[in-house]
Amino acid sequence: MTFYTSLSGLQASQTDMSVISNNIANSATNGFKRSTTNFSDVMASSLSSNPNDLVGSGVTVRSTQQQFSEGNLIQSDSSLDLAISGDGFFAVKPQSGNGSEIDYTRNGGFLVDASGNVVDSQGSNLQVYPVDGSGAVVASGADSLVNLKLPQTSGTPIATQNVSLDLNLNSASSVPSQATTVTATNPYKFDRFNPATYNQSTQTTIYDASGNAETLTNYYVRNGQPDASGNTTWSVYSYVGDTQLTTGGSTAPTTLTFDSSGTMTAPAGTVSFDAFTPTGSTTSQPLTVDFSGSTQLASPFNLNSSTQDGVSVGQLSGVTVDNTGIVKASFSNGASQILGKVAIANFSNPTGLLQKGNSYWQATGLSGTAQYGEANQNGYGSLMSGTIEGSNVDITQELVDLIAAQQNFQANAKALDTSNQVAQTIFNIR
Repeated sequence: MTFYTSLSGLQASQTDMSVISNNIANSATNGFKRSTTNFSDVMASSLSSNPNDLVGSGVTVRSTQQQFSEGNLIQSDSSLDLAISGDGFFAVKPQSGNGSEIDYTRNGGFLVDASGNVVDSQGSNLQVYPVDGSGAVVASGADSLVNLKLPQTSGTPIATQNVSLDLNLNSASSVPSQATTVTATNPYKFDRFNPATYNQSTQTTIYDASGNAETLTNYYVRNGQPDASGNTTWSVYSYVGDTQLTTGGSTAPTTLTFDSSGTMTAPAGTVSFDAFTPTGSTTSQPLTVDFSGSTQLASPFNLNSSTQDGVSVGQLSGVTVDNTGIVKASFSNGASQILGKVAIANFSNPTGLLQKGNSYWQATGLSGTAQYGEANQNGYGSLMSGTIEGSNVDITQELVDLIAAQQNFQANAKALDTSNQVAQTIFNIR
């Protein structure tokens, strides 16, 4: 009897050391939760047993219990690294599982795969609630969860049709040194590749029908000194990329006229150019340029404002997650879009969850079914972006526990050895 009692102690101590060793091995595993071993004594009794004469029959491992205390919170540089401060789990859907299978994890190290899905290191999709434009959840519960996916673009492209330029041309500017009279329609020998043939230039970004950026460049050339009435004219040559814009089929420049006070008197309205096809596009587009408000004053050349009515397609430039779980993507065109709200799951008995490995847990009858909620709600922790939860293993505590388990093992081994010596003594009686 003593032999089996000591043997049960050895087995229990071995299990305890195995659990402690597993804790130590996973001390650097993000989202890992340490476990402890619970023991129960074994008593053999019957109705006729005298309570005062009962002798224990050893020990048994009653349970290996997970400890869901919060691990260390580690700062990171990624906004998709998430941590739950308090109760709750992230819900992830394995790509290789069935459509309804959901795993739960405290490891919030998420990244973006080649398809734009937000996944963890195992490739499982992070689950979020669908939201409206204001970020309000439109459907809740397990059946409403969707994969979080980042769109690569945003917006519908609109070709630029109207450009407005408000600038000041320096009244003290001289006629370009290499400008020579050629014809009445082209009074100066203008060469856009030769800065000596023009005074100033401006560049304005416009967009074609596909949302691709093009550059509208205007070159400003002073035509001469003021006439008898004090009026001064400037020629403006307009190009989109390498294509010169025309008016009525003519490449003659636009003429800006200023009176003696520097106020622009012509053109009276916008300048309408012929439709052109930008490089790389198959769709032609008209373009008007409005120089209204431009001046010719004795101050340096300056582009006061430049506006255009085209819209580009925004490219994904960043993603943020706030402390309520709202995921917002920002785009290069200045647009932003709310993509969803991170769902948080909790259980009535988290210690009953089944460990699956890879910092995953699965619901069981002991844990109860998952109850879904949102960050900062009653019973659910707050969400932290740019943070990862490490393991909750305390190495010092584990090493102390390991020493205690080792002592228990040695003591039971000594009891077993003593039992064996007693048995040998009895066997040797003659």
